[in-house]
Amino acid sequence: MESCSIRQVRVRIDDREGFLRRVNDIAARTGTHVILFDAERMAGKSHARSALCHAFRSLENGTMISSKVEMEALLYAAGSRQIVEAVRFGIHEGENRLYLCLCPESDDAWNELAPLFSPADDEDWETLDPGKVAILCELFSITPLELEVCGVERLPDIVRERVALLEVYR
Repeated sequence: MESCSIRQVRVRIDDREGFLRRVNDIAARTGTHVILFDAERMAGKSHARSALCHAFRSLENGTMISSKVEMEALLYAAGSRQIVEAVRFGIHEGENRLYLCLCPESDDAWNELAPLFSPADDEDWETLDPGKVAILCELFSITPLELEVCGVERLPDIVRERVALLEVYR
């Protein structure tokens, strides 16, 4: 997998397609991939790292479902083969808390992207409050019994397992 960096950022998006065009232009100019994960649907940075790892592995192996590694990463994040499901793990109009991933790391890309985002690396996005637990259980079909047996503290592991299972379902 390429060397990727992940930062926590906030942004308000009024025009989703326009915003994506801007980000994709920066990515093309700087020779990097920019992947944006909706932190509200992610089980922390480890979930983002896992999705990136699987997406770049499928790119290297020629087994991608989608035509772009950015979409492939969203598919893995969602643990789904369905683009409609994967898109929900990306940006949306309104306020966004995002994991902003650059693959490979690029100072030029960070410098161009910086004016678009507010940094949030000092915020704790790893804590699993009851609302986040409920969202993740619903998104990844994690049963109450499964959660009881493994414990809430293992929820990110269960989510990463669902991400990894996407390779089996191809």
